[in-house]
Amino acid sequence: MSYTLDANVLLHASDESSPVHARARDMVQRLADGPEIAYLFWPTILAYLRIATHPAVFAHPLSIVEAVGNVEQLLARPHVRTTGESEAFWRSFRDVADDAVPSGNFVPHAHVVALMLENDVRTIWTRDRDFRRFARIEIRDPFA
Repeated sequence: MSYTLDANVLLHASDESSPVHARARDMVQRLADGPEIAYLFWPTILAYLRIATHPAVFAHPLSIVEAVGNVEQLLARPHVRTTGESEAFWRSFRDVADDAVPSGNFVPHAHVVALMLENDVRTIWTRDRDFRRFARIEIRDPFA
């Protein structure tokens, strides 16, 4: 069984002041330990880099070197996969958009869900309730 993580899990794992930091670190460690196949989609990785290094978001933002290092540690694991959009992506995105009718800040979520479906990934670990709008995926809250 494969799964993916939302950027919020990675962010909480990097933010020592977060009240769910320990649980998020445990979840990221679980991803690192395997053996399940874990997908880190590029939009998630880039969201993590954007937010973790942003001084208006984190009281002590990571340097880009630290944030990239965190990503590279995960990507070095043999069971962690990345993938981008294939030629079928637009059709997948349209199917997702027809179901959930995304707009504004919700569009990146639809992007991730389309990548999930395109790669037969049905589970996302996230605290973000917006993902509940997508009927064809399973949402698990690592902090519940």
